[in-house]
Amino acid sequence: MNISILPGGGQNGKNDVTAGTIGFATGLLLDEARSNWSGDGPRPVRWSAWYPAAAGSLAREIVIPPRRPLYSLGLLAPEAPVAASAERYAVVLISHGTGGSASGLGWLAAALAEQGFVVIGADHHGNTGVEAYRAEGFLCWWERARDLTVLLDRLSEEGALAGRLDLENVSAAGFSLGGYTALALAGAITEVERMMAFVAAHPETGGPQEMPDLAAQIEPLLSSSAVFRASWERQSHDYRDERIRAVVTMAAAPPVRGFTETSLRALHLPVTLLCGEADREAPYDLCSAWLNERLPSSRLISLGKDVGHYTLLPVGTETAARSGSPYWSDMPGVVRAEVHANAVDLTLAAIRAPSA
Repeated sequence: MNISILPGGGQNGKNDVTAGTIGFATGLLLDEARSNWSGDGPRPVRWSAWYPAAAGSLAREIVIPPRRPLYSLGLLAPEAPVAASAERYAVVLISHGTGGSASGLGWLAAALAEQGFVVIGADHHGNTGVEAYRAEGFLCWWERARDLTVLLDRLSEEGALAGRLDLENVSAAGFSLGGYTALALAGAITEVERMMAFVAAHPETGGPQEMPDLAAQIEPLLSSSAVFRASWERQSHDYRDERIRAVVTMAAAPPVRGFTETSLRALHLPVTLLCGEADREAPYDLCSAWLNERLPSSRLISLGKDVGHYTLLPVGTETAARSGSPYWSDMPGVVRAEVHANAVDLTLAAIRAPSA
């Protein structure tokens, strides 16, 4: 991950602080059970974690990327010890959208950590901006759920978080394609043919803007890549993680239309579906509302009639705003930070409810 830890004073003149500090750690694990997309080594699972930090930990502003920051992760204490205020902490697994990274959900992760959760996110191999894009990573969505299970298994047993995670209190949250990931962790089963039929009926929901010709790459990859073929054959496996107790999706992306209706109707975990009604990339009616009609224990909540897909990305810096990219702009009257605050409150309500 490209991060920059600013010296005292930070980007916005903020001083180093110690009270109520949020810890932040990153790392790389290798999943020996799966190959990387090049076929020359194990699958990399890069991760980020936000957590309550020990008293006295020094926090500084972290910005991404370092030289021309597009957004800030706020005041965090890199690699700080975990706070001793609890023996174990409830866990939230987070999954980013297509081409993004765990840090893109830092606004949610930090807010949850401030409330006493450990939040762990993966940068999904081949489908993340922290490494070169791979068509395989954009096509084989089901591999994402396994990334998060691997992280939960490994980080609960090794490193600074070992022994500090409450594995009986685990939730999953995801933005866009990350919403698909969270539902796959809960037991939703994929059949890609269903997604292909949906795209045929709704061509505007086809390949993402990062790879608009994605579907055309399936047959060549099936012919040329043994790694891709092996993954393609795993598409309809059950990636349920029995430790997941609640799910929150934010602007769940079109690949959710690849889930079988039978598996959705059998999914009895509480699911909260958050979406803006002006979302063009993951249309409210075709994705979140469609899920709500099939999930037995779900709540569909609008984040606003003018809220679009990218409103759920971080609040951008002035550099980001000047770029002219749609990632950093919203419809008139929409205040991104306020939408985030609402989504945080709704997420907290959802992940606390199962234990209430």
